[in-house]
Amino acid sequence: MITKIKKYIAMGSVCFGMAATLVSCNDFLTIYPTDRIVGSEFWKTKDDVNQMVDGCYRSMLDYNIMERAIIWGAYRSDELVKLDGYNDNTLDNIAAVNLLPTNRYNSWGTFYKVINSCNIVLNHAEDVMAEDPEFTQGDYQVVRAQMLALRSLCYFYLVRTFRDVPYTTRSYEDDTTIEPIEQSTPDVVLQHCLDDLTEARQYIMRSGAYGQYDWRNKGYMTRDAVDALMADIYLWRAAMTHNTSDYQQVIVHTDSIINAKHAFYEFYKEYDVTDMEKDRYHLEDGVMALYTIFNTNAGNSHESILEWQYNGRDNSNQALENYYYESGNETSHSNNSILMASPIFNSIDKDANTDKGQKVYLSKDDYRFWNNVYNANNEEAQQLSIRKMVESSSTIVPVNSTVGVEKNNSRNFPEFRQNWIVYRLTDVMLMQAEAYVETAANDSDVVALRKAFDLVQAVNKRSMKKNSPDTLKFGSFKSKEDLELLVLAERERELCFEGKRWWDLMRYGYRHMTGVDIHQKMADQGGWPELYKPMLNMIIRKFGSGGSGDAVSYKMKSEPYLYWPIEENETKVNNLLKQNPVYIQEKTTSKN
Repeated sequence: MITKIKKYIAMGSVCFGMAATLVSCNDFLTIYPTDRIVGSEFWKTKDDVNQMVDGCYRSMLDYNIMERAIIWGAYRSDELVKLDGYNDNTLDNIAAVNLLPTNRYNSWGTFYKVINSCNIVLNHAEDVMAEDPEFTQGDYQVVRAQMLALRSLCYFYLVRTFRDVPYTTRSYEDDTTIEPIEQSTPDVVLQHCLDDLTEARQYIMRSGAYGQYDWRNKGYMTRDAVDALMADIYLWRAAMTHNTSDYQQVIVHTDSIINAKHAFYEFYKEYDVTDMEKDRYHLEDGVMALYTIFNTNAGNSHESILEWQYNGRDNSNQALENYYYESGNETSHSNNSILMASPIFNSIDKDANTDKGQKVYLSKDDYRFWNNVYNANNEEAQQLSIRKMVESSSTIVPVNSTVGVEKNNSRNFPEFRQNWIVYRLTDVMLMQAEAYVETAANDSDVVALRKAFDLVQAVNKRSMKKNSPDTLKFGSFKSKEDLELLVLAERERELCFEGKRWWDLMRYGYRHMTGVDIHQKMADQGGWPELYKPMLNMIIRKFGSGGSGDAVSYKMKSEPYLYWPIEENETKVNNLLKQNPVYIQEKTTSKN
């Protein structure tokens, strides 16, 4: 982390303050002298603070962050494979669980750049009130709340990826102040995040406060975004500790979002021209979901909660373009993306009644079957081009599908103006469903299990052809385990390729592990719980039977294999960092 802080002091937190707004900075990697930003010439006005705040959000658009959202959150799971013929030994090694300390994806520096930028604002913004009477206590509280929330989101990414990470609230503004920091265990870091988010929630702008169509409702941290992040953290911690009270907190915070969304819709419904169902959730119609959630103006739909904003002029989502996008159309593909969808997306599950099979979808009446990937109906395909988020024509379903609906709304896509969705409503609904399943006392707790099912059913039903006979039925799911797998499967159908799946699988595995201790430091030797075999079976199903899948399953023996090694250069400059023990052993083995 020391190496990365030195590198980014000048080129990270500093230059962001020079941007007039989040979407107008043309070159946010320009290196400016540090004292021009954090010295006596800066931190004089409300505008200075706002520029730095915008810069912190702007830093989340960095290619390296988007790249890691995809690789860390999705690639290691069952949903993505590397394009055949694309030469990348690093991605090959990741798929084979050879996560070497020299792997370029191990770098956590871009996230610490954002953390340091947030810390700089937190440590200077308060002083501006004495300089500029227009920067009020209320303004400061909102700024502080946003920085606490954004910093917490970055730490949450790091904890899920590396487990033990350095935690600091200190701002590093020149390289003479940098000191080594040891890692903290997940319980320490996550509790800091929850404490900060609890404070932030009191003062942060409520969702919708910027006006009905203002992008800041989705581009800034708002109360809904804070609630979503808190629910996500509680859900993660509960999976590790099996603490029922944490699951109950998930329900509290997701309820807050659902209620706020409902209230917002009710307030503006007389101006709304869409045909959302008039229930508590007001979900977009399934036929239009691909277009309205991912394609209309590149994002910021009614269902959205938090998105990183790309305008296609000053910035473009190049990581999403490189990893997912392939130029072409339904009948002609150039296959120039780095990653492809795995073959689990190309046919229907034969065990639809219980959702325990090996495929993703239960019916071809599900619009997502057609919309998430190209050529979904080709059961022989081993790799499928991704359509979701990167479809340029906005075609809702192909002409030759059995669904029989097509809507072609072409969009100009040359600069890859596509937001990255961090949280949206159906994600939150399925978090709540997961929590209800885990709070159920047993298989006979019909109240909790029915609540979980109804949430899944609402998400599933909106994507199904009207009057389809294949809608989910509560009676088909006989146990708590059945509902747990249903929620996990519905999250895959709904949220595939959005950087969620690997961590969904980790939570599923943690809930069934014994001996997990989040107070234990990763460098401790011995005592690590074995991985849950059904979780491993899901991870390896993208490889097909035998071969690579069996090798991966055999190699992933215990909890440390779920996490990435610390980048080798970091351990060289910070002697307080302790490497993931798996990769200490791997390095020793390779030398021998």
